[in-house]
Amino acid sequence: MDKVENFPRIALEWHRAGRGAALATVIDTWGSAPRRAGSQLVVSGDAAIEGSVSGGCVEGAVIVEALDALEDGKPRVLTFGVSDGDAFAVGLACGGTIRVLVEPVGTALPEALLAELVEARESRKAVAYVTDLESGGPRLSTEYPERMRMDRTGVEEDGRTFVAVHNPPLRLLVVGAVHIAQGLIGMAQACGYDPVVIDPRETFATPERFPGCEVLHDWPDDAVRDLGLDGRTALVLLTHDPKIDDPVIEAALRSGVFYIGALGSTRTHAKRVERLQAKGFNAEEIGRIHGPVGLDIGAANPAEIAVSIMAEMTSVLRKG
Repeated sequence: MDKVENFPRIALEWHRAGRGAALATVIDTWGSAPRRAGSQLVVSGDAAIEGSVSGGCVEGAVIVEALDALEDGKPRVLTFGVSDGDAFAVGLACGGTIRVLVEPVGTALPEALLAELVEARESRKAVAYVTDLESGGPRLSTEYPERMRMDRTGVEEDGRTFVAVHNPPLRLLVVGAVHIAQGLIGMAQACGYDPVVIDPRETFATPERFPGCEVLHDWPDDAVRDLGLDGRTALVLLTHDPKIDDPVIEAALRSGVFYIGALGSTRTHAKRVERLQAKGFNAEEIGRIHGPVGLDIGAANPAEIAVSIMAEMTSVLRKG
């Protein structure tokens, strides 16, 4: 799903402003469809739009259907593909097929439920929006852990239960504004993460070295406490300085972060393990730490180390 734009919030605001709003969501795709399941388009009663469901291919037809839905208050499931004359006429990619659920806010999509979804998203609470494509009756749920872990919006095997995953944006907290961090931040941004660099040393942690990234000069344990640690957060420690890293690792091990990576040699990590054991952490808890950080790809310079870290983070996120 779109990770930056909050289309449910836009729909809620338009509805409350009296403009009317319908939320269109891609429910499944086949072939070369340009947008994946979960992509959204908001249409107002005066035909204003935000977002997209096909990169421009079938938006016109969806807008017409959304305006009709606002008139009759009923949801509809639209199918577009190469066999559909309307979709073909507006250029749907050859071989591509998409299905789109259109829900007018206030009727098919209750205002209170939409407000609850918006609040969950903005408080970084992972939820799934679930509805029956045949009978309606949308609700919010946390009963789909595998879909939520994989960010996998789609239709269940019964063919009628649609589950739209609304996860908090992925976030990467990097402790240590070192050379490796510069490469890692750029890769993380390209992969959809919201990165934060934390380093009390202002000479290293500067906006010039990390453009477009939030930079904090707090002590890392204070910073992560203020930012919060949750299941959509990855933590990478690059200072290999125990007085900086250890308090943050201890906080992370008590949290649900999906990835903890710590720079350092095998010997350095062994000493880290000893210190954590002395603090009362058991082998299973300490085993959550990826140290030395990154996949073993023979990385020989900071950029390659950043690649290995990004690859390991991705593997943990997608495969568990």
